[in-house]
Amino acid sequence: MRGQAQPTQTVQVDASDEGVVAGGELYVHVLGEVARPGLYVLEPDARVVDAIAAAGGTLDDADLQAVNLARPLSDGEQLIVPAVGAAPEGGEGTPVGDGLVDLNNADQAALETLPRIGPALAQRIIDWRETNGRFASVDDLLAVPGIGEKLLAGLRDLVRV
Repeated sequence: MRGQAQPTQTVQVDASDEGVVAGGELYVHVLGEVARPGLYVLEPDARVVDAIAAAGGTLDDADLQAVNLARPLSDGEQLIVPAVGAAPEGGEGTPVGDGLVDLNNADQAALETLPRIGPALAQRIIDWRETNGRFASVDDLLAVPGIGEKLLAGLRDLVRV
């Protein structure tokens, strides 16, 4: 069947027990250099390391230096663990193949590559994302203190969600 996916697994991440539980709240699609790519439902406070553990850990050629294992996850996120030497897929903040900075995954360094975005404003974007969740649209940047219509107009063609 076209578009058929593997079953979703609900995973409670706990060092002593990685059993299946009901009521997980974060749906995370884990791809790339992991043992079992797929869609996982994790606990609300899960981090990247938890999603990778739920996917059976990494393969030998996974580039863990390209992944921030401590980063909190967001509902609906796609997490790509790249292979060593592979071009970034937009995972941990690097501009993706289309050259756009992903507002939902960009780290401070990636945000600072944008015009008129310095360290303080980059941190406010990250803080807003951590407090409010994923950006639903580029226009959500207007809710970040220090970003107005004029700055947004200059960023609109350089970022994506």
